[in-house]
Amino acid sequence: MTKPATRKTARTSSVEAKRLTLNERLALIGLIDESTRESSSDATIVTDLFTELGDLLETTISGAKIDRLKSGRSNNGFKVLEINAETGENLGRLNMLYLNKPIPCYYLVYVEVAPPFRNKGLGNKILEAFRDFLIEKAAVGILDNIIPQDDPTYDIYLKLNWKPAVDFTGVAVNGDGVYMVFVPPALAGKDLKDALLRLVHHLKRKRATIDMRDNELMVKRTIEEFKDLYCALVAYFEVEIRRGKDDSFMRFMFTRFVTKLLGFRRRISELLGYTGGESLEQVVLDPEIRALPVQSYAPRDLANSSSFVTGDKELWLHLPESLKTNPARMIEALQNYKRPNLLLWLESKDAASDQVLTIGDLLDLGFDPTRLKEITIHGEHYIFERLQARMLKRLDLKKELMERIEPEITGVRIRNATLALNPPLLVIKDRGNAYVLRRKVQGIHWEEAMEQLQTCADLKNLNAALKLEKLILSTVRKTQDWLKAATLEDEEMLRDTFTYFMSWNIDANQPKLMVDASGTFLDTIWIA
Repeated sequence: MTKPATRKTARTSSVEAKRLTLNERLALIGLIDESTRESSSDATIVTDLFTELGDLLETTISGAKIDRLKSGRSNNGFKVLEINAETGENLGRLNMLYLNKPIPCYYLVYVEVAPPFRNKGLGNKILEAFRDFLIEKAAVGILDNIIPQDDPTYDIYLKLNWKPAVDFTGVAVNGDGVYMVFVPPALAGKDLKDALLRLVHHLKRKRATIDMRDNELMVKRTIEEFKDLYCALVAYFEVEIRRGKDDSFMRFMFTRFVTKLLGFRRRISELLGYTGGESLEQVVLDPEIRALPVQSYAPRDLANSSSFVTGDKELWLHLPESLKTNPARMIEALQNYKRPNLLLWLESKDAASDQVLTIGDLLDLGFDPTRLKEITIHGEHYIFERLQARMLKRLDLKKELMERIEPEITGVRIRNATLALNPPLLVIKDRGNAYVLRRKVQGIHWEEAMEQLQTCADLKNLNAALKLEKLILSTVRKTQDWLKAATLEDEEMLRDTFTYFMSWNIDANQPKLMVDASGTFLDTIWIA
């Protein structure tokens, strides 16, 4: 668990004064529209509408988080209960704080549904498993229900026989929300008033250290911003939507909105204390918007549109002239990176890999597959990654760090896997985006690897026999430890932005493993 970057008052108050009215949003959309139609020299205005939302996202996700790689190793009372289906899939986990005084108790911190099983009603199943766990342990369950009353999941605990703490104590003991209690049969009928009052008092002291309420407020505030911005976009493009007009600027604006929504959906799962996991279902897109084809870059040329920013100039010279002249259009026309999640989705839809994706497709997938593009240059395979231009400063810092630790990585093996770096090679800016070129590695992100092991029928038996999930987790944890030792203490926040890729045969959708007398291990792990 990491501590919040700032105190509660600083996080919440810093964004309150920025909120735009509907008329202000409409005026800003009109200004952006006009500037792109007239090829304005001010290219940055394309993203101005999303500045407030971007600031909110960054502020919100800076809150206290659960680190999936670290939570199982903590010794401060935090525990993780893994929930598995009868067929072996990991459905999710409950993050808890165990207290043994004044009575045995598990405080529910966060319910997390595994990515492949979200939006399928499994939250109830996981909470039912928690109830059975409490009954088996003869321990009280307690939580602070901070879910807003207008959230679809507000009454999820009441339906599972959790009761407000006041029913037991006779006096109000509310925290930031409403404290709720589950009493197992072994403790039914016992007078728990004094024990619960002392327990709540202790929890309130603990609560200050993890700052959960701040997360809840920031998530709610950000969801409201998504709703308001969506309403403004629909109002501005009302005529085009009603007439079914194919307007590239409209598609661009809604695509930018949805990609930000997807990014927030992914990162909200790390926030500590916000148990309203289905909250983003409040942001509902109209069918006409879902049917729009994806438009990932500003549709009209801007006067100062493209530029080579930094990197390998020799590699830049070997790029096709058409790409150097019109980077965004040519890069976005490249083939999407064939990651397993995309290939399986296309197979389920009986769709071709070059099918034009819609905004609804992105929402169904849960990620934007157009963000990664494949390209071959002089027989070598590379990946273009699309980033927001505002992220380039952090990318530069990561590149500098990677260059500094590169000499130390030679010959290093993590749990027998070769450790390697995959740094950015060059960066191009065009039409409000940054495009980062890296070598294509024979691997996939470690979390996607875990999903494949849990959901792909061909991999389940292999996973069970070789305990590959544990192998991947332990390898990534050891890699994190190595990176921590190789970097400075004040680089912690930068270290947290690195990603880890496991060696994987993408065509066969199989982990690339090595076997020798010492056992089974991954071939390579890349830091990117």
